[in-house]
Amino acid sequence: MLPAGSLRVKNNRRRDGLSRYQNEEERTMNDAPIGVFDSGLGGLTVWSELYKKLPHESLLYFGDGKNCPYGDKPQAEVTAYVDEAVRRMIDQGVKMVVIACNAATAMAIDHLRWSYAIPFIGLEPAVKPAALSSRSGVIGVLATAATLRGRLFQETSQRYADRVEILSAVGRGFVELVEADREHTPEALETVSKIVSPMLERGADRLVLGCTHYPFLQDALRKVIGSREVELINPASAIERRVESLLEQHDLHAAEDHIPTYTFMTAADEAYRRMLMAKSEQARHMNFE
Repeated sequence: MLPAGSLRVKNNRRRDGLSRYQNEEERTMNDAPIGVFDSGLGGLTVWSELYKKLPHESLLYFGDGKNCPYGDKPQAEVTAYVDEAVRRMIDQGVKMVVIACNAATAMAIDHLRWSYAIPFIGLEPAVKPAALSSRSGVIGVLATAATLRGRLFQETSQRYADRVEILSAVGRGFVELVEADREHTPEALETVSKIVSPMLERGADRLVLGCTHYPFLQDALRKVIGSREVELINPASAIERRVESLLEQHDLHAAEDHIPTYTFMTAADEAYRRMLMAKSEQARHMNFE
């Protein structure tokens, strides 16, 4: 098992006075990290939202890397990868886990909630806000094959099918572009255009990014969109709000004088872990909204 590296930063928004915790054991539990899991680099688009909005919380990010992408793999195989990662995160003391991977959510979230006592937050394509805000009555959903055939997407799509036309497409090659750090290449623009242009031609005015890797391709997406009035729908901010809600519900907020740490783990090698750390620096300076 590779050692988990960490970046420690000082939280300047401290307060003086007595802690609200009645004993040190309670405080230690609440100061435990929030786990964030993804098949690779994509979940950093969610991690960055937590980093920005929850400055007192420590974060432990696990990017598989070794078995990415998940979208075309069998459910049992993906569930095994996710379960192993979650076990390692729990060994590190996480107080909740965000499954910042749509494919992993679709295939493994039920297993995780049945197997472990800590809170889990999963992702599903943000069809609801896209359907409710669309003016053209046509929305596009970009996701992996696993997400599009998953129960969560199917149920949500059926719920809004009488309100909007839902166009869905697998973002083939999108994850690989991000994992190879090629988001800003002509290849990326060509790959995105091939898949997105048909949706735009059919009148889609909302594009749901149903994979956490896809927001890293926002520059290419916006170039393809051009002057059209089309909005990109990224669920990261909604996930952050759900995390805040669960922290409150379970009384798991870290102390306001807690100095957070940011730790990165992987199923791959040390080079990939360093890549996660470098990509996190990029992610926290990007605006994914």
